[in-house]
Amino acid sequence: MILIITQYFGGNSPEESTLSKEQKVEKSMERSIGYAMDQYNRVYEYMKSIGVDKPIHIGETGWATYSSGLYGNNGSKATDEFKSGLYYQATREWTRKNKISCFYFEAFDEQWKDATNPQGSENHFGLFTINGKVKYGLWDLVDKNVFEGLTRNGHSISKTYDGNKVQLMKAVHLPAVKSNFKGYE
Repeated sequence: MILIITQYFGGNSPEESTLSKEQKVEKSMERSIGYAMDQYNRVYEYMKSIGVDKPIHIGETGWATYSSGLYGNNGSKATDEFKSGLYYQATREWTRKNKISCFYFEAFDEQWKDATNPQGSENHFGLFTINGKVKYGLWDLVDKNVFEGLTRNGHSISKTYDGNKVQLMKAVHLPAVKSNFKGYE
């Protein structure tokens, strides 16, 4: 069984108003990965209920790092490298721990996916930029010299934002707090 995991990003509750920006994003992303896990578990439970005993493979999941549209700063404010990195790290931790095969979408940004809209989210799902800069989710691998000696389009592999988390966090936007917050349920 192949499963496509969709994303959820619903912001923060009024009770979280005293948290730092980083903590608010972390709470939102905990709910997002919880939503992904819930999707997986519902498929598992359904298959079990009808007597199907087959492995479930996550055929695609990911998180865009930029969008000029609905998911960007003029919409839900879901897209940025920090949120994407947290989603990637949590997804990998969950799937490794539970021995779930997962195709994380995708390695590199693909500017041709939505060629008529270069700022569209579809072009910005990569863990690397098109020129080989490593986005936040993989910064630790640069620190471990995993990419030493490798290049992409003639560029050495390096971190976005020059690895400066303070600069990265300036690009992070939070959605409005909702008084009727219910999470994803």
